[in-house]
Amino acid sequence: MLFDVLLIMLPLVLGYGIRVSSSLLLKRLQWLTSQMVYLILGLMGIGLAFIDNLGEHMAQLVQTVALFAVCICGCNLVALWWQDRRRPPLQEEDGLSTQSKWQMAKESLRMALVVVLGFAVGLLLEKGSLPVHTWSNWALMLLLFFIGIQMRNSGMTLRQILINGWALKIAATLVVSSWIGGLLAGWLLGYPWYQGLALSSAFGWYSLSGILVGGELGPIMGSAAFLNDLVRELLAIVLIPLLMRRHASAAIGLGGATALDFTLPVIQKAGGIQVVPVAVVSGFILSLLGPVLMLTFLSFHHG
Repeated sequence: MLFDVLLIMLPLVLGYGIRVSSSLLLKRLQWLTSQMVYLILGLMGIGLAFIDNLGEHMAQLVQTVALFAVCICGCNLVALWWQDRRRPPLQEEDGLSTQSKWQMAKESLRMALVVVLGFAVGLLLEKGSLPVHTWSNWALMLLLFFIGIQMRNSGMTLRQILINGWALKIAATLVVSSWIGGLLAGWLLGYPWYQGLALSSAFGWYSLSGILVGGELGPIMGSAAFLNDLVRELLAIVLIPLLMRRHASAAIGLGGATALDFTLPVIQKAGGIQVVPVAVVSGFILSLLGPVLMLTFLSFHHG
């Protein structure tokens, strides 16, 4: 799992090593990055359609996922909003057009519709007929490489990227508020405390939570953990453009660990290259903590 995190960082590091002197090339690269976001979202939708056995145990899954998602994301948003209460609105960057609330809402809706369209396409295909996971990973790696180039040519220093107090605050706030939400949802559903904490400690890393929880608590709970973190990612995709300007911590933090990878393009598109180091560092911290915390809480299942 640590290897996966380091593999995600590699294209960013490689891209950061490339200096581009042409402003026209940088603008085209920014446009290409923006368009690749839609490709990744479409592939995500197709991948959703390929999930097995979603129809079984639907009532329990819906109840568990809905309650955990509402409690965890709700606590995250309240805590991150409180953290943002004295932070000035995010400043517009050169090359980024100022967007009204309607324009940001339209952008969020467009992203959500791309996922829905991908899901519809996936339903028409035979399950597993396309290597969606492989394509998504390659597209993501290429996109992170482009973002790394933009980071290098935006004037950011390595110190600004690696030592980021804002990112540390976001990560710490997200961990604590996720635990509060997980304990609340678990209490309402009658689950043991460690299950509530385990389901709230993947921080959006749905492939991790599905595997770890499913291995310890069974396939139903594994599916619930997977869908809970998937809902976080989809909700983040919709809300990031709406929240970014006035509530940047909430926009970055809501994606949790996925701020390092799958929601990073959306964060960059909404807030510009200035918020990428914050997203990368917070996502990196949460990605490292996720497996350790989940395995720690799940160990109480046999205790």
